[in-house]
Amino acid sequence: MNRVVVVGGGAAGMMAAIKAAERGKKVTLIEKNEKLGKKLFITGKGRCNVTSSKDIEDIIQNIPGNGEFMYSSLYTFSNYDLMQMIEKKGVKLKIERGDRVFPESDKSSDIIKCFEEYLKENNVEILLNTKVTDIIAKDNKIFGVEINNKQIIRCDSVVLATGGKSYPGTGSTGDGYVFAKKLGHTIVDIRPSLVPLVCKEEWIKDLMGLSLKNVSIDVKYKGKTIYEDFGEMLFTHFGVSGPIILSASRKVSDILPNEVEIFIDLKPALNHDELDKRILRDFQKYINKQFKNALDDLLPKKLIPVIVKLSGIPQDKVVNSITKKERSNLVNLIKSFKVTVIDTRPIEEAIVTRGGVSVKEVDPSTMESKKIKGLFIVGELLDVDALTGGFNLQIAFSTGYCAGMHC
Repeated sequence: MNRVVVVGGGAAGMMAAIKAAERGKKVTLIEKNEKLGKKLFITGKGRCNVTSSKDIEDIIQNIPGNGEFMYSSLYTFSNYDLMQMIEKKGVKLKIERGDRVFPESDKSSDIIKCFEEYLKENNVEILLNTKVTDIIAKDNKIFGVEINNKQIIRCDSVVLATGGKSYPGTGSTGDGYVFAKKLGHTIVDIRPSLVPLVCKEEWIKDLMGLSLKNVSIDVKYKGKTIYEDFGEMLFTHFGVSGPIILSASRKVSDILPNEVEIFIDLKPALNHDELDKRILRDFQKYINKQFKNALDDLLPKKLIPVIVKLSGIPQDKVVNSITKKERSNLVNLIKSFKVTVIDTRPIEEAIVTRGGVSVKEVDPSTMESKKIKGLFIVGELLDVDALTGGFNLQIAFSTGYCAGMHC
């Protein structure tokens, strides 16, 4: 019969469908949304950080959630294989800071179009606006897929690529966990990963919308560093977000609800003495101004009132009467600006889901279930998750490719 049904038209599902069809299988790709790649469309702020240009060992280092499970699939279909596949369809790629790979056009839609072309040329049947209501197995072997509570599509293999629980608006509402569990799989606790963090400081609301580039963070629990990073972050009405915060959230969520402190170095390029000299120069320039009006050259406008308040220096104090001790406190504040994390935002706001189908029950080289013959489980449904930087999409593409190759 040789029919393959792929459930879910995201990164992993499209890749599995393309690879299976290239092998001459009759492939049906089922997507409950009105279009394919809905989550892909919003990744990387709509620019689509499609993968990383790091070598495979480095990529695995960036997969704290069961990275070792990924060895076989990453070597079977690497980030460079993916880049080649995309560029073959005329979509040029570029490498940005942190080895992140984006389409040159900065449009995620170009990546989706590229995959749609592959699907089309390999004659994959695509059913949009179609909900899978059951996956049927007989004698521990795949029998078929029920759609819209009525029609059954007979098949030999099912690739389950329904995504996790994050961004439910894109269709990843956790259906796949229900199917996998019903078919006898263990689901490791579902939690948010790569998620904005909630802070307890009242003044955080005053910084809402402020984006900081080139800052470093030192994340501490009970005085010990648990994570460090450098790059971009953002203040929100509830706390902090942005690339370095999202990556830090993976570690932070292990410790919550215990409080975690993030120390932000607002001027990492300058050491303590250099920053002190820099402030002195600004104070010379604004020698007769009040303290609150003397920081314009040093800090973003939105940040100044908060820094002034936390510095303990009276805002109306004239700059020429600020003491060396007060200046030293100001330097310390700028070099380690503290926020206290008390929670994460809900899983619906996470970029990636942590937990999922236990990797012990899936063959890492084929993605076939060890419980049900002909069932393949890929992408975010698996208990595998990575930091930000294109790694999670690479996991989706590599696992999808292996499933497509073996189903």
